[in-house]
Amino acid sequence: MKTLYLGMGCFWGAEKKLWQIPGVVETEVGYQGGDYGPADYPTVCTGRTGHAEVVRVQYDETVVPTREILRVFWENHDPTQGDRQGNDIGSQYRSLVYWTDEGQQEEVEQTLDQFAQVLAAGGLGPITTETDNAATHPFFPAEEYHQKYLQKNPKGYDCHAHTGFHLPK
Repeated sequence: MKTLYLGMGCFWGAEKKLWQIPGVVETEVGYQGGDYGPADYPTVCTGRTGHAEVVRVQYDETVVPTREILRVFWENHDPTQGDRQGNDIGSQYRSLVYWTDEGQQEEVEQTLDQFAQVLAAGGLGPITTETDNAATHPFFPAEEYHQKYLQKNPKGYDCHAHTGFHLPK
């Protein structure tokens, strides 16, 4: 099993996009990338903790390569928006990728560069996605009511816009 941590705006819709990928074994929403912990929804919403809403994605790389997980990530949010995704504004909605091994780091860096070129050619600004080793950023699982939220609430809020651009094969 491999694990990636992905922040692409509100974690409800992000988790749904990611749990649907064949080969993804488990997803869990939580908070990561902040200055202190433990983190919970009320404190993260203040913007003072610096945490982002993220999805921990565990996947079987023999079924789904890391690049496919990253393709879904890049194509299903706007990584040029800084501390927001659409109407969701604040540092908790920023774009981020935290890897857990060197192979993933290489894939993250390669796909970021490739997607940045595509976006620039399409007239969009630079990618603002935060990238780093997950080992330096503790993950705090979100409250139970946030887990698989859109499975429990199929008509719930799902803010996931995209740029309309695609990661090259």
